Amino acid sequence: MVDPIEFRNALGCFASGVTVVTSAGDERGPVGVTVSAFCSVSLDPPLVLVCLDNRTGCIACFTEPDGGFAVNLLADDQREVSNAFAGPQTFDMHGYGHSTGTTGAPLLDGVAAALSCRTHAVHDGGDHRIVVGRVEEVRVDRTKAPLVYFQSSYRGLSEQG
Repeated sequence: MVDPIEFRNALGCFASGVTVVTSAGDERGPVGVTVSAFCSVSLDPPLVLVCLDNRTGCIACFTEPDGGFAVNLLADDQREVSNAFAGPQTFDMHGYGHSTGTTGAPLLDGVAAALSCRTHAVHDGGDHRIVVGRVEEVRVDRTKAPLVYFQSSYRGLSEQG
């Protein structure tokens, strides 16, 4: 049996970018949730995946077949954005500026990149749902460095070369 605390500590040794995954939501309005479990899946077709905890209050907004969502890759100056969307979902954008992407999901202002997606597939992942999205729009700001999370804290990148 794997000790859950040791497993969590081991996973914390993998540095990851930080994203806020957003959806147009439902009658209560748009919603977003902070997610570090994100990766690319395929270039052709363009697919990405995010993992959402089954306890996420707004999970249905991301798992509808052919539904729209966006993955906002946070910039290094957006720690407060990450923290704001890490708590209980309130079906609002916490006062953060955004525009609407091609799939109807909010694209947050000031991010390093944003991907507008359509739900392509949803898979069981234990206590999470694995949501695969087909990317329909890409926005990139190459002047922004990414927000990085490592061993339970935000970190910066230092260029070496």
